[in-house]
Amino acid sequence: MKKYFRLYRLQFIMGPAFKLAEAILELLVPLVVARIIDRGIPSGDKAYIFKMGGLLFLLAFFGVVFALICQYCAAVAQQGVGTELRNDLFRKINKMSLSDIQRFGTASLTTRITNDVTQIQSAVAMLIRLVFRSPFLIAGSLIMAMLLDLKMSVIFIAAAVIVSVILYIILSKSLPMFKKIQSALDRLSLIVKDNLSGVRVVRAFSKTDFEKEKFQNSNEDLTKKSVKAGNLSALLNPLTFAVLNTAIVLILHFGGIKVNTGSLSQGQLLAFTNYMTQILLSIIVFSNVIVIFTKAGASVSRVKEVLEYSIELTDDNAVDCKPDFSFPAVEFDGVGFSYGESEKKVLENITFKINKGETIGIIGGTGSGKTSIANLIMRFYDADEGEIRLFGNNIKDYKFETLRKLVHTVPQKNTLFSGTIKENLLVGNENATQAELEKALLVSQSAEFVNSKPEGMDTYINQDSKNLSGGQRQRLCIARALAGNPEIIILDDASSALDYATDAKLRKAFATELYGTTVILISQRVNTVKNADKIIVIDDGEIAGLGKHAELFDNNEIYREICLSQLSESEVAGV
Repeated sequence: MKKYFRLYRLQFIMGPAFKLAEAILELLVPLVVARIIDRGIPSGDKAYIFKMGGLLFLLAFFGVVFALICQYCAAVAQQGVGTELRNDLFRKINKMSLSDIQRFGTASLTTRITNDVTQIQSAVAMLIRLVFRSPFLIAGSLIMAMLLDLKMSVIFIAAAVIVSVILYIILSKSLPMFKKIQSALDRLSLIVKDNLSGVRVVRAFSKTDFEKEKFQNSNEDLTKKSVKAGNLSALLNPLTFAVLNTAIVLILHFGGIKVNTGSLSQGQLLAFTNYMTQILLSIIVFSNVIVIFTKAGASVSRVKEVLEYSIELTDDNAVDCKPDFSFPAVEFDGVGFSYGESEKKVLENITFKINKGETIGIIGGTGSGKTSIANLIMRFYDADEGEIRLFGNNIKDYKFETLRKLVHTVPQKNTLFSGTIKENLLVGNENATQAELEKALLVSQSAEFVNSKPEGMDTYINQDSKNLSGGQRQRLCIARALAGNPEIIILDDASSALDYATDAKLRKAFATELYGTTVILISQRVNTVKNADKIIVIDDGEIAGLGKHAELFDNNEIYREICLSQLSESEVAGV
């Protein structure tokens, strides 16, 4: 956290300094009260009483001023550190590869950037406001008591030692509990996220009661862990109160004896009691601060895990080369790939070449590895072996920004952001002109339904685009990719929600409007890929065939089976 503290070093210096100044003034109050009792009241000196009363007012006034300055510094540092921390977490998460995000889990990352940062913010505020003040008041009260009467101060020291032991025992046991609470909160967040995003599926399969029970079990687990930690933390206050109240009773008992013998004045006894009360309140506050810091400690570990995570898939070593359009658009040379630490290869010995301006179809059964090829071209993952080249350069030599301007993809899962249709289209190219956006809508077969809406491109899309049909979402995703004018566009099963007539119009528009653009069509539909310049047949992670539709139908058994499962012999022959 030192990095974030340095950004607000002024607040971290001024805040505690003014809080300590306030604590010094607070330590002087019992002495002033003792003077009034011992000197002003017995002699009936009203002038002296008013003079000391005025001094008490000044101490209180400046104490409030110093406290307000400290509070302001704490608020600035608290919000500032939280903002910087969230920004850094968000930047780090956006640099992560898909495998990195899957390792942490989206629910866990969401909890870390929200709940954990909030816990750290609370600790930052307490650090400035109370961490220095409470120990200073405790130590200051002990010293002032020792100056008043050394023998009586033994009661203070004994009480402080006992309370410190209680604090250590309870807090050392509660820290692991708070870490478990955060993990349980991750699981609960994941269940809520899954239910909100998959509410239609849950209801369609009548799984509402099952999901309620799963949520209830997870919630009860979180509750049990929280109650267990809370019960342990709750012992702090009664135990410290018991010790310190016992100390006050002892002070009043032995102090009363000393007052009767004349070795201690009534004002000094009252000062002793006030100092013990200050210690009592300071230790109670400090114990609560330690609870906050215990929770924050668990949160710091979780946030630190993300910030210090070593991302393997980066473009730090990329030379930021420029594409040479005289070379093939995409070349795979002996590429092998597996997800994570899995020993089974998803792709093995994949070798093919796609020339600039070609339309290539990739077809195969579910789980054959088609989407993995798209992920490698986008460099969402790195190949385990072999080499991938784009326009003559190794894909690893491109900066991510350059690579992803060259290649746009429309993934299987259609994702549109909350906002207008125009704002979503501009994600593909923030500098796109109105004419380019209209062309993208036209080619993607979106123009008709967009223009039919009263607000046109300014129509607002709800969260998860619930106010659009599946086919409309798919077409807008295609339009968004086209708006960026990429050299290569990958449609990964991007027409699965379209009817055959719209799909046919889309393919025709691609053929006539995207001259010079390399198009990669990944699909399980034969109709989608049959007119491509070349078709790559993938089976169990390997290339099982490469050629045109008619050639593959005659010579490739796997492709022929796929065709006959979707088309009749007469339909195939008519192509």
